[in-house]
Amino acid sequence: MKDGDFILTESTAILEYMVQKHKAPDHWFPSELQPRARVNEYLSWQHTNLRATGSKVFVLKAVFPVMMGSEVPKEKMDAALGALNESVALLENYFLQDKPFIAGDQISVADIVAIAEIMQPVGTGVDVFEGRLKLSAWRDRVKAALGEKLFKEANEVIMKINDLTKNVNKTILEMMKPKFQMMFS
Repeated sequence: MKDGDFILTESTAILEYMVQKHKAPDHWFPSELQPRARVNEYLSWQHTNLRATGSKVFVLKAVFPVMMGSEVPKEKMDAALGALNESVALLENYFLQDKPFIAGDQISVADIVAIAEIMQPVGTGVDVFEGRLKLSAWRDRVKAALGEKLFKEANEVIMKINDLTKNVNKTILEMMKPKFQMMFS
């Protein structure tokens, strides 16, 4: 994000900056100490947990087959899905508990970041909401808080990722393939 000469490159820092710059309603990044600490705790945790596991499943399901011309080996996919399920369980059982949203009774940037990470594997056909009533109810509250139209618009590209990867430039794929092979060998 660039604001004049000021540049930020970290997503959660950008979110906090934008909330403060535009004086967004307090619930997005609460001023009260404990709800703000809960938002910060989630934002600190998610980088190496839900983001990492959701992104890995996304890459293995959507990018790997296009890049490598084959499906991901079952043991790699099973391990990635297991790690994702662990992260989702922590989101559900630790961060949400019995609250409507991560920081309490109102939606915050933590919920926006969480739903964005979860929708990546969902876009590849992995339904992380299946059998998770608490998580599904939270998703529905996030959708309602944002509005159905905005939620759909925000996830439009990710929900069509399998169609989009079919039209990728094959020359670019071949150039990227050696680096990709190193990542997943």
